Amino acid sequence: MQIMKVDPRALKENPDRMRQSKSSPQADALMLATIKAVGIVQPPVVAPETDGGNGYIIDAGHRRVRLAIAAGLEEIEILVVDAANDNGAMRSMVENSVREALNPVDQWRGIERLVALGWTEEAIAVALALPVRQIRKLRLLANVLPAMLEQMALGDMPSEQQLRTIAAAGQVEQKEVWKAHKPKKGDTAPWWQIANALTKKRMYARDASFGDDLAQAYGIEWVEDLFAPADEDGRYTTNVEGFLGAQHEWMTSNLPKRGAIVEVNSWGQPELPKKGSQVYGKPSKSDHTALYLDRDGKVQTVHYRMPEAAKPKGAVGDGSVTGGDDTDAVATPKARPDVTQKGHDMIGDFRTDALHDALGRAPIEDDMLMALMVLAFAGQNVRIDSGADGTFYGGKRFSRHAVGLFDEHGRLAFDQDTLRVAARSVLIDVLSCRRGMSNSGMVARIAGEAIGADAFLPNMGSEDFLLCLSRQALEASCAEASIQPRPKVRETRTALVEHFATKHFVHPSGRFAPPADELLDWIQAGSATDVVGAGSRDDGRADDPAEDQDGENDNDMEREGMQGADRPDDAELDEDFDQRAAA
Repeated sequence: MQIMKVDPRALKENPDRMRQSKSSPQADALMLATIKAVGIVQPPVVAPETDGGNGYIIDAGHRRVRLAIAAGLEEIEILVVDAANDNGAMRSMVENSVREALNPVDQWRGIERLVALGWTEEAIAVALALPVRQIRKLRLLANVLPAMLEQMALGDMPSEQQLRTIAAAGQVEQKEVWKAHKPKKGDTAPWWQIANALTKKRMYARDASFGDDLAQAYGIEWVEDLFAPADEDGRYTTNVEGFLGAQHEWMTSNLPKRGAIVEVNSWGQPELPKKGSQVYGKPSKSDHTALYLDRDGKVQTVHYRMPEAAKPKGAVGDGSVTGGDDTDAVATPKARPDVTQKGHDMIGDFRTDALHDALGRAPIEDDMLMALMVLAFAGQNVRIDSGADGTFYGGKRFSRHAVGLFDEHGRLAFDQDTLRVAARSVLIDVLSCRRGMSNSGMVARIAGEAIGADAFLPNMGSEDFLLCLSRQALEASCAEASIQPRPKVRETRTALVEHFATKHFVHPSGRFAPPADELLDWIQAGSATDVVGAGSRDDGRADDPAEDQDGENDNDMEREGMQGADRPDDAELDEDFDQRAAA
């Protein structure tokens, strides 16, 4: 047996080697980096050729030779042994079978010795072809109690999560817990009990809304969690009280308008003010904002809506209250008005009949017709239980849209853009799909489908909404998203939340298109109602506006023939007017 230096390209592969499968590219990259950094630590084992050649056959170290060539080495050291009868097959089998990976405790001890000799963590990482983070993670074992390290060196290793918890605890705490759970000789340690006893609540920096100034004021020191994924902020603190105090101070300093800080119940849900209802859609300007801390200490925001304040009894239009002791004791006599109340009632009837006749017969441009539709909703007799924000009520809700159609002289004067904005605003105030008094019913869903409102629906793949679905509905959503349902409903819901975190999900029941049968029933029920301008004849049949107009023309012609052509136009109009009023 001798050691010599040769060109690795001159060595020949052994056809009887044990490892025939190729190693992974990651493992080859690690060994290549190690060879480039410190060279080949263990020389390959070779034997002279037995068939009369003067070369050498590789018994052990095929991968080292191949990667040395890839590293560009001109010479490497080899260990020459006598040729075996079986061409080195048994030696290759024994070497690969009994090989064992280095114990993590031994790795840590070796790294600590290298550090004591002057090696830096970066240099050790380069030499061992390991990430610097892995070197620091192994050095965390320095925080583990020596008695626990001896147990781990025997091969009784805890899981990574348990090791993380143990290494984060203090030596005094570890000693007390180890004394209570120390295993008997030959037994394994109850690492889950040890880790559970040493577990402390962690508050992570990624969940903190406050900055470094508040962290320093509350004595918060961040500790790097080296076991956390490298692509996320793993800093944490066990100062739970300081973390929560800094979060509360941040919420107080950044409280929005109409905002409040609320507590959470035993289920972790925010306790909204009495009579407040949570808003799950897009909040309006009149809605309130509630800030609270969830179970992880993270600041969460919800929006809620308060009911409108009731007007006090006896209030008039300007908000003042009538009655009281300040009214004049002596009532001054009032002059008789020009028109009595009965006269105003008659005028109202006359005007209504004339207005309805004009709306049914007079020519009206499309723009004017749309403007009149906006004005109609601003009428005093219109009551809409709107699903929009509650800052406007009664006639004020629609009059604010109608006033934009008038000029400074009080005449209807508008352009197309102004008219479109007013019409859209009126439709926003009228149409609603909210449950309760403000629900517009079928018409709102028809309108939503007509204008493509499905594209504006929010992502329903959230935890709050999926909690409202049954198992069958969740499994149907899984089939639509190509997700395998889990045995438990909670696991299925969690899988859907993770899947739809970056995708848009709308449940079929949330779309605007109404069911076909319900829509047909609604159309058939509405077809029996009277159309605009139609009245009722004495025989109970519905009038046709065209027939009614032709009938009146015929009656006018008959009256002209009976009363003569020389009758004044004003008298004719007056008589016609009196007949309509009497009717």
